[in-house]
Amino acid sequence: MSSSEWNLRRLLNVSEAEIEGLADVLIDCVEGGASVSFMHPLTHERAAAFWRRIAKAVAAGERALLVAEDTGGICGTVQLTLDLPENQPHRADLSKMLVHRRARRQGLGAALMRAAEALALECGRTLLELDAVTGGDGERLYERLGWRRVGVVRNYALMPRGGFCSTTFMYRDLSTAIDASKTPGCQRSSKVIPCGHEK
Repeated sequence: MSSSEWNLRRLLNVSEAEIEGLADVLIDCVEGGASVSFMHPLTHERAAAFWRRIAKAVAAGERALLVAEDTGGICGTVQLTLDLPENQPHRADLSKMLVHRRARRQGLGAALMRAAEALALECGRTLLELDAVTGGDGERLYERLGWRRVGVVRNYALMPRGGFCSTTFMYRDLSTAIDASKTPGCQRSSKVIPCGHEK
């Protein structure tokens, strides 16, 4: 998927250069005030270490990772956690939907979410779950895209510079939102699908 500003692609293996680019996006989001598990200031070393852990999970087929790139490099990302308990083969967790401040207000966040939903279907996952800062831009975007709110937990986490924030838990049922039978590569089944990796 592409626009005149950026291109989207899936990473089956994450190179060191891509880890560096992903670290830059994460640092920019934390500096911009996003509550994404890290406190400010986030050092490059800590950010890169996080992405190296994710890279291992991607290589093992436990996570699916999408990135967006513009002329400046990686400018956005989102991931699916596929390694879930055996009684949840139809489900995935969506997390770390990050867009660099230079690439915002261009529809990239929505494009990443739609691409993640399509990828989930290719992996045989029809139920997605995420959490977002209550009242934040992310929550508003997800609601516009058809995600449904489950509930809010007050004071769930800290903002990057301190102070509690509440968290909204949301889900997306792709089996009712998308005609999966018409999606190329999609298999609606209780069987766990490797999704690009041999198990």
